Amino acid sequence: MRHLLLVPIAFCLLQARAQSKTLTVTESVLKQRALMPQRTLGFSWVKNTDDYSLLSSDYRSILVYSFANDAERVACTLDELNKILPENGKMQNLYGYEWLSKDELLFNTGAVIFTYNLTSKSLSLKHEGLDAWENVHYHKLSGKCAYTRDNNVYMNGVAVTKNTNKNIVSGQAIARSEFGIQDGIFWSEKGNLLAFYQKDESEVADYPLLDINTTPGSLLSIKYPMAGQTSEKPRVGIYNCKTKKTIFIKPSGNADDYLTNFAFTPDEKYCIIAEVNRAQNEYWLNVFEVKSGKKIKTLWHEKNQKWVEPEHPAFFLGESNDFLWMSEKDGFMNLYFVDFEGALGSEKQITKHPFVVKEILEVDTTKKRIYYATTGDNPCNTLIYSTDLLGNAQEVSRDEGVHRFDLSDNGIYYYDGYSSLSMPNQEMIYTNTGKMARLLKESPNPMNDYALGKAEIGTLKAKDGTSLYYRLIKPSNFNPQTKYPVLVYVYGGPHAQMVTNSFNAGANLWMNWLAEQGYLVFTLDNRGSAERGFAFESQIHRQLGTVEMEDQLSGVDFLKSLPYVDAKRMAVHGWSFGGFMTTSLMLRQPGVFTTGVAGGPVTDWKYYEVMYGERYMDRPQENPEGYALNALTKYTKDLKGKLMLIHGTVDDVVVMQHSYSLIKKFVEDGKQVDFFAYPMHKHNVVGKDRAHLMEKVLTYIMENNR
Repeated sequence: MRHLLLVPIAFCLLQARAQSKTLTVTESVLKQRALMPQRTLGFSWVKNTDDYSLLSSDYRSILVYSFANDAERVACTLDELNKILPENGKMQNLYGYEWLSKDELLFNTGAVIFTYNLTSKSLSLKHEGLDAWENVHYHKLSGKCAYTRDNNVYMNGVAVTKNTNKNIVSGQAIARSEFGIQDGIFWSEKGNLLAFYQKDESEVADYPLLDINTTPGSLLSIKYPMAGQTSEKPRVGIYNCKTKKTIFIKPSGNADDYLTNFAFTPDEKYCIIAEVNRAQNEYWLNVFEVKSGKKIKTLWHEKNQKWVEPEHPAFFLGESNDFLWMSEKDGFMNLYFVDFEGALGSEKQITKHPFVVKEILEVDTTKKRIYYATTGDNPCNTLIYSTDLLGNAQEVSRDEGVHRFDLSDNGIYYYDGYSSLSMPNQEMIYTNTGKMARLLKESPNPMNDYALGKAEIGTLKAKDGTSLYYRLIKPSNFNPQTKYPVLVYVYGGPHAQMVTNSFNAGANLWMNWLAEQGYLVFTLDNRGSAERGFAFESQIHRQLGTVEMEDQLSGVDFLKSLPYVDAKRMAVHGWSFGGFMTTSLMLRQPGVFTTGVAGGPVTDWKYYEVMYGERYMDRPQENPEGYALNALTKYTKDLKGKLMLIHGTVDDVVVMQHSYSLIKKFVEDGKQVDFFAYPMHKHNVVGKDRAHLMEKVLTYIMENNR
């Protein structure tokens, strides 16, 4: 039986223990990883066997284990590899290894790619000089390596593209990594074909950023297509490694349509591309012949009055060209079977869950069983399910929480690791019949020895009756008779979920630190956030900020109903979309919060990028009322309390123009606000400077939320 503990009973019992260790705010940032529960290192199934491997605790040995016995054997060590590696390929650890067979390992050091034979103890150097390349994609079967240098694609040292025009970019992710796009290079099954994205940014506006590291400062110019303006023009190149020729596939509709979710068919004769129109309310899953680039047919067509958003490429079932497709056209992301030889509209829906399928994980081709991750009934979870092609689905995971999964090659065993609010980390191996074969690890809570706040999860009702999930962190010495100030930490935007049934409920360690200083730290996943289905997520259409604020205010009302909340001392903080939400709440709901800190905030959606902005808001020309309503410069005169804006000076996601335009309007209105810039940081402040950031944020809140 699965158990979901909304109130962390185990945590409450542990409060009785002595908690002698404390953290500074800086340590709460820098020790975020150190105070995560320990996991096994480098788990991997040994290719085509029942054995599995782990890394030693110092990352210097690969250890192999068998189910026949409990014996541990050393496959190889860092020292033996470094003795025969070239000087530029020496490794610091063995993390990231991959089994090619039971006797052969593949390594990528970042400088060289090589294989190592465990039987002969011989090393085969495949490619060198990787540190001078970007977007490296190695094809294991053929041994070929594709990569980019500047804006061109290369394969085994040979230029595939030779564009001298810097506005033509090949081999990199396009559409600013929307639609699930992470890569710009794709190998076919056998390595005979190499596909790559290419974008023409000639008509996209140049956006100036300042590099202060030169004397004098110099221009960092990026391409940034703002909502309603000219966008990039994409196409897909397919390079034949034998003929050395490239054909190009362009959008079949308008030149600035999106070419997304590229996939080669297993027989290497075709490719499948989801073409989304610029308005992002319609897409076509098109099949192209790779030899000619000719469009053969359309296998899927989907349209929605709000938006459509394919995010997962075709998932093929073995050697067949038939595939699985993921769509939320029935209201929730579900799995569909598409017959490659079938006609448009002949797809078959496999899963019919009233909850979200998150990802296809593995397919056992022998048993024709599909394993996938899903929320199940509770959206805070990530559970493992399996189904056959007839839709006979069953849950594989045993406990509620956030799971990780890995199926052995022969389908006999699977790895299942998970954490939850009550289980820091547990890792097991099961047989495919559901019998536990081995307990790999059960980790204690590393925060137990520290005086830190404790997290719990609960639900409250939105004004429309929707259940919303929240996380509340209380001090370890919480006293219900005390009145506590509150920090509301908010994100609130699409494709994000802050509250999860995982270790510490998904909270950052600095939140536990702040709770220990005598605060309550509250986070609510409002309508528009992820893992709740299309109806929940799409209510934000054409009005970003409106519904989200309504739900956050429902969260405030809930907090005010608690007898231990000091309703006069409430602060709010968030970054990116959370920065937009923070500023919106401070300006459009003045007086609710005494203090706000907005990091990298969107302040006017007309300054944001085409791909994301137009999906949710349409073009400014099509939705002037929506853009005007949520442009925060309209509300600067209404500010009450203390507000700080923080921005990275070379932010290429939410450009500095957002903060500058808002500050200009504050000045015009005679309103005093605070501003802090992080020189040469992009959208996120990373590295050791992040500790400086959080000290800045939390000090400001504690000094002003009075």
